[in-house]
Amino acid sequence: MKTKINLQDLAGGSVSERIDIELQKVWENIADPNTDAKKARKLQIVLTFKADEERDIANLSIQVKPTLIPAKQTETKILLDYDENGKATGAELKSGQKGQCYIDQDGDVADDKGEKVINLKANQK
Repeated sequence: MKTKINLQDLAGGSVSERIDIELQKVWENIADPNTDAKKARKLQIVLTFKADEERDIANLSIQVKPTLIPAKQTETKILLDYDENGKATGAELKSGQKGQCYIDQDGDVADDKGEKVINLKANQK
């Protein structure tokens, strides 16, 4: 009786295929600039054997699990206010300081929530 198990051929090659799929996730997680480059990633292959009562057959369950690094935490500031009905609202602070206007990406003047106050392109027409 052959007693060797070849992971490449095991379960019709599906184990090898799962390893390749999960490895791709590890490569993508390492390449993601939003994750911590120095933290270790893991690929765990779990083989679970359950024998029958006669101990002549065992069911083999195979699981491939990556341990990935989550994206770094990001923060922003939220302006809290109330609408005309007295219901609390929130909007992202874009200007850096409450009540301050700034020049947006388009070169227009925007309020602290990023809404255009002066649209320079519209004024040029």
